[in-house]
Amino acid sequence: MGMLLQIAVFFWISVGFLSFPEKSEACSGNNSPALCEFVFKNVCYEFVGGSKTWSQAESSCEKQGGELLKAMTIPIKIFLKNINGERNTSNFTWWLGKGVQGLYQGPAITENVDISKDNCTYMKLNPLHLITSDCNQRRGFLCTHNLRSSSNTKKTMASSHAARSRLKRDSTDMGSSVRNIVDLLQAADKELLRMETTEGEPTAESRDNFIRYLLEGTKALTPQFAIQNSDIISHIISCSTAINILSVRKCDIQTNPNPTDLFEDIFEIFRTISLLLGRANGTQQFIIRYPSGTIYQNSSKPAEISNVVLGSEKDGTFIRLPSYSAIQSQLGGYSAIISQMSTFLVNPHPSDNVSGIVCSLILSDGVSDIKLANLTEMIEIYLPQPNASTPLNTTVVLEKDTKAITIFEVSDPNVTIFFSVMPSANVSLVLVLSKGSPNGSYSGRRTTNTTLTQIGDYRYMITPEMLQQTPGVWYVNITLNSTWKPGLTLIITSFMSKCLYWNTDRDTWSTDGCKVGEKSTPEQTQCLCNHLTLFGSSFFVMPNKVDLSRTAELFATVSQNYVVLALLCAFFGLYLVTLLWACYADRRSHSKRKVTLLEDNHPGAGYNYLISVHTGHRKNSGTTANVTVKLTGTEGESNTHNLTDPDKPVFERGAVDIFLLATPFPLGEVRNIRLQHDNSGGHPSWYINKVTVQDLQTRHVWHFLCDCWLSADHGDGMTKKTFNAAKNNEIASFRNIFHTRTSTGFRDEHIWVSVVDPPSRSPFTRAQRVSCCMSLLLCTMAINIAFWNLPTDPASPVVFGIGSLQITWQELMVGIESGLLMFPINILIITIFRSIKPRITSRSLKGDSEENLKPRAVTTPAILKDTEEVISLVSRSARNKMSEIPRLESTADLFPALDRVHEFIQLMQGESESDPHWVHCSKFLLAGLCHLMMCLEKLDEKNFPSTQEYKQALNTINLLVRKAEMVFTSHSAYCPPPVRKKKKSGGCWLPWWCVFLGWFLLLSISIVSTYFTLLYGFEYGKEKSIKWVMSLGLSLFQSIFILQPLKVICLAVFFALLLKPVAVEESEEIEQVLLAQQHKCSLYSGRHTL
Repeated sequence: MGMLLQIAVFFWISVGFLSFPEKSEACSGNNSPALCEFVFKNVCYEFVGGSKTWSQAESSCEKQGGELLKAMTIPIKIFLKNINGERNTSNFTWWLGKGVQGLYQGPAITENVDISKDNCTYMKLNPLHLITSDCNQRRGFLCTHNLRSSSNTKKTMASSHAARSRLKRDSTDMGSSVRNIVDLLQAADKELLRMETTEGEPTAESRDNFIRYLLEGTKALTPQFAIQNSDIISHIISCSTAINILSVRKCDIQTNPNPTDLFEDIFEIFRTISLLLGRANGTQQFIIRYPSGTIYQNSSKPAEISNVVLGSEKDGTFIRLPSYSAIQSQLGGYSAIISQMSTFLVNPHPSDNVSGIVCSLILSDGVSDIKLANLTEMIEIYLPQPNASTPLNTTVVLEKDTKAITIFEVSDPNVTIFFSVMPSANVSLVLVLSKGSPNGSYSGRRTTNTTLTQIGDYRYMITPEMLQQTPGVWYVNITLNSTWKPGLTLIITSFMSKCLYWNTDRDTWSTDGCKVGEKSTPEQTQCLCNHLTLFGSSFFVMPNKVDLSRTAELFATVSQNYVVLALLCAFFGLYLVTLLWACYADRRSHSKRKVTLLEDNHPGAGYNYLISVHTGHRKNSGTTANVTVKLTGTEGESNTHNLTDPDKPVFERGAVDIFLLATPFPLGEVRNIRLQHDNSGGHPSWYINKVTVQDLQTRHVWHFLCDCWLSADHGDGMTKKTFNAAKNNEIASFRNIFHTRTSTGFRDEHIWVSVVDPPSRSPFTRAQRVSCCMSLLLCTMAINIAFWNLPTDPASPVVFGIGSLQITWQELMVGIESGLLMFPINILIITIFRSIKPRITSRSLKGDSEENLKPRAVTTPAILKDTEEVISLVSRSARNKMSEIPRLESTADLFPALDRVHEFIQLMQGESESDPHWVHCSKFLLAGLCHLMMCLEKLDEKNFPSTQEYKQALNTINLLVRKAEMVFTSHSAYCPPPVRKKKKSGGCWLPWWCVFLGWFLLLSISIVSTYFTLLYGFEYGKEKSIKWVMSLGLSLFQSIFILQPLKVICLAVFFALLLKPVAVEESEEIEQVLLAQQHKCSLYSGRHTL
């Protein structure tokens, strides 16, 4: 039929994620049957006859210690089919458990049903399929029991394995059974079982063939056959569901993702079935339920769908179409309209921001889809959020002549925010939205304040238009517009919603033409959309010509002229050996590419510095000693931190090691850095080149030009040194920039030299560099030989000669031109590899942080030590006016320490002007107090001299937590944003898949160059080929030792003369490490908002 599937999918964003249903297992019962006739995989299947309703059957099965069958996988289906062959059960029906799940769940097709009634699923054998009916009907039931011993089941298990073996031997090809739906489904069952039990399946080919054959077989059915054979239709839907789940759960889903149109391909089968049943039913309404969703279909005339509701209002997922006048111009020309409204429990196009039920609506005339766009009235889509969390309520006491301020941060300006401000008395309120600060000042300029309008009973809505496409901190000022009443309180509730649809042209989620409706609640979102479908002369001499038709003739002369072939064979042999070494070296280098989060960072510290340590390139520059660092700034100093990484070696020769160091507060201008090592290990001597420290909040960078030994055997014999930050004139000095640029230039820009020692964090690997060198070598040979066989100029002087071999000026010019022509190809291939964005594997924050913060045994010494550590860190800044306290020995010392903390909180309360120092100090103190409160709550009160002292300690810390939270909130609200330096662009990154483009170009150019080199060589003859090899050697010598070094030196001089500062190396992994530190803080404090 060739229909193009256009889907409009709408959803509500909330925190959470979607997961596919897992296989259910029956629970172990207390009383297993004494003798079980049918056993499979240590589970007893008991067919209980009689006449019971579904609830009676469930109760009877649970009394026996079992439960109704809840999992229907392919092995269980085959086992039940074998049972039917051994025992005549084809004339009976058996109740199954609600929510039957598995890879082979038989869907229920229900025609002309009342959606409001509860329906239950029962099973019928011969053939096996599932049917939905009223739960009050009476049937037998299938009860399952978990067996503790399998000694009595060996015979049954053996027969089951034999059946599976016969199935594998009798497996048929689906392609030969397309015209026979029964044979096709049997082949599909066998193919599904093979995929489920075979490692590496389903492959892309087997999956695509399975879907294609199943769709062809479904399209070959007639409407009459479909309506008369519901078991066949159920079987088709089951196979479609199974291949979808197998594809999503395959083992290599991360490295070999499914195509984005996989869902559309599978859903085409569901649509075909729905259309078949629609033609057979005429105007009847019917429902197709399957494991991951439901399809509601209705056939009617265009005028009859005016304001019609599609879906289930009881379930909360439904669509209300606009009036006929709004759609008449687009639907009036059709005689009948088929409406297909589908719901999906699992998002067919997964996204981190998508949660809740997803739905689609497709209108069709039975032959092709009908597009609705640019409607004058909106289509209403209602989507429930079954797992939505309850919005938090904030109660505010509104005093006379005051106002309440609500602060929220918007990261996505396309969301819609709902506010509910419920007063305790009947008063009039005015809500004003502003950006940046409560008075509407943002980044030094005034912004337009927006007065919010009620959309209901003290209910307000902030639309994306009001947010002006501007993320950041927003404020809502709540003031009284009527007479104040004593004791007036406000209960403030807020939540966010967003509506999107799947854009099949761009394979992404889009908000075009959709917005959130006023009737949205935290449990259900109303989306309003106006569409259903989707609403870019050469100055070189010409080379010699070669007759390609003589290829075979020229290659036949290889025995007389083997010079070029031998040279190419030698180059390729050298390339293969070098490539093997490069691949091995790349694997070692990749394991060392990591930004290290220091393990001794305090979990509550939230001000981050990035420290890059450059070890020198001198002989034995690396160290095996344990290195420590300490930063000192104008406003404080850090602890002494150990620069170690448990996953990789650090401070190797020529390495650049990057560490994330966290402090409780800003250190101000970093004045000096102290490096020290313990002179341990076999090679403790360390030559340190330089260190850069970057404030990740302000992006300010300090450079420390060390260039010295930290060694007891070299230099001045010192293993502990303090380095001062370099001044601007030192950083921009010609010597520093020229040295840095030439060093990095030869290691990165010089393609030949960089193979040996490339930059440690460059995405351009050694294997790629070696292959580029080989490709450039072949290109040079092809270009050189194409210009070689030119008419000899007898007047050309001889430059130099060795014996009978002479090099003329003409030969020298050919070499120079060949080297110049090599540059465009050099730039093209190398730029592709150098500009590819590396694929950074996301590390599990949960696993790393929880491993480092394993809960310690809560003891009194541990609490005292944590308290002492928090106070000690805060005291490291002179602005905090807190001196270090003596060691806390007992619980009696705890109260004076808490008094010191209380004094510090009062000091922060008295600071009228907020700045980042007080924000981070209050945040660190709040995290530390929350941690102490959690520990005290877990501590046995017997550790205190009396219960009264224990309760006093709890009350004191609880009070301090509340005060610290108020101080943190106050300073955060009024602190100006940090002045960030503009992040320098790291260049234009190419997507990771461009690496295949680079390899394709490299391989293509190499093959073409090799071909023409051989062709020209054979045509020139042996003597001229020997002369050409000499010219080639000169060209390569010019490229490696003259042209490439000149390029590096010229670039270094250019940057040095412009006095351009040395750039700090950017890394894609920094964001991941920052998230890891934040996660540690959340686990430490027990608050996810810190």
